[in-house]
Amino acid sequence: MSQAADKSPQNAAPSTVFIVSDGTGITAETFSSSILAQFEMRFRMHRLPFVDSADKAYSAVQKINDVTQTEGQRPVVFTTLVEPEINGIVSHCQGLMMDMFQTFIEPLEKELGLKSTHALGRVHQNIDTQVYKNRIEAINFSLAHDGASPTRTCPAPTSSSSASRAAERRRPASIWRCNTASRPPTIR
Repeated sequence: MSQAADKSPQNAAPSTVFIVSDGTGITAETFSSSILAQFEMRFRMHRLPFVDSADKAYSAVQKINDVTQTEGQRPVVFTTLVEPEINGIVSHCQGLMMDMFQTFIEPLEKELGLKSTHALGRVHQNIDTQVYKNRIEAINFSLAHDGASPTRTCPAPTSSSSASRAAERRRPASIWRCNTASRPPTIR
């Protein structure tokens, strides 16, 4: 194998990425994954959700700094932290800090002539609440009628492991249907 092949992105060790959020971090993870998809290399993602206090922020910084020391390279750190104090603590980490809010909020404030609210948990404000409620109802329906549900017993005299495997094969399709706001059929 040539040296050029050894340095190809596919053969390189994955770079570490942290997503630090004061919420679940799922939206930030999705957005950061879209950005990172533009680079032909592998990434090891670590989501640090609910970093909503100084203690949690210092703990996140310690985790990031430990990875920096262990791996010998700076991890990429995407943040969606509303509170300036908490964001300030995390900004002192040894990673490459990518503040996703400030990147977009400051230019939008100037363009719109408005100050942002800097409020936690506002992601669902601008979505159609009926569509959102339907999605949640569909997910609850799917989970309640899933053959692998811990509260549901299998009526057939089959081994629980085969019934569980069959239900696990159905679950991704059921959850997909829920996320597209369509009610899944009853699993028989």
